[in-house]
Amino acid sequence: MKNSVRVAMLLAFACMSTAFAQSYPNRPVRVIIPWPPGQATDLAARMVSEKLVPVLGQPLVMDNKPGAGGTIGSEFASKQPADGYTLLAGSSGPISISPNVQKVPYDPLKDFATICLLAVNPYVLVVNSSVPAKNVPELIALLRANPGKYSFSSSGSGASSHLASVLFNSMANVSAVHVPYKGSSPSVTDLVSGQVAYTIETVPGIISFVKSGRLRALAVSTAKRSAAMPGLGTIADDLPGYEMSGWIGLMAPAGMPNELRARLSAEIRKILQDPDIRSRFIALGLDPAGNTPEEYAEFLKRQNDRYASIVKQANLKLD
Repeated sequence: MKNSVRVAMLLAFACMSTAFAQSYPNRPVRVIIPWPPGQATDLAARMVSEKLVPVLGQPLVMDNKPGAGGTIGSEFASKQPADGYTLLAGSSGPISISPNVQKVPYDPLKDFATICLLAVNPYVLVVNSSVPAKNVPELIALLRANPGKYSFSSSGSGASSHLASVLFNSMANVSAVHVPYKGSSPSVTDLVSGQVAYTIETVPGIISFVKSGRLRALAVSTAKRSAAMPGLGTIADDLPGYEMSGWIGLMAPAGMPNELRARLSAEIRKILQDPDIRSRFIALGLDPAGNTPEEYAEFLKRQNDRYASIVKQANLKLD
């Protein structure tokens, strides 16, 4: 008798949860974007949100809250009600990198609920066209033969491009001088002019210079070839185990009901298979992704562990 009652209660709870998920949302959903309009996270979140509107039957209101490398908007989102009506366009900067190099007012693994990974943002190892290295092995040989002679740029100490280069230099067992800049644009500008020899940057930051022949692209940083630059091999082809990428994903304040997360994730995964969305993502230098909330949580843990290891290796702290 007791077992029958327990089963009945579980079935009733399951039915209520399903009904709750199906009735969601019944009012507009706010999407916090911790970056200014036009940035990759902003664009990716808007594209997916536009496709979600007819599916959910409610507007998705974009709310840009930029500042402090994405940590201001991320903190704001972490403190909102976990009812599914506030979502966060999360990204590697404020979620995976910043918590490892400075104090932030949130725990990236405890204060957010994962929904779906939208895209992976590959980096590209590029050299100035005058550097006598046509591929990764030649660059490694050149750097090993001239320790401390060549320099590499980054968009700032602790930035993803810096950490990607730290990992590369360490795995390749080479010594080079780090030249940090305040942003990707000046970093790439000095690379193009020959002030520095190489960098590891995002596809949008370097693609025009590669096409014009002013920079030479050697390889992408992802474990597999990137849809954004399919003609390039990977750094891992020559340095097995090398992998570094940015990411963009939809998250929520911790405690969001699993039924809602599962429903949103399923709908977003369908959207990410849309040829129009895929081509628009690739045009931005993004590789479309898509996974379950559980897979996204595992991915997030691996990313944070990877960045923590690199930051420790570089002995880097910004606060």
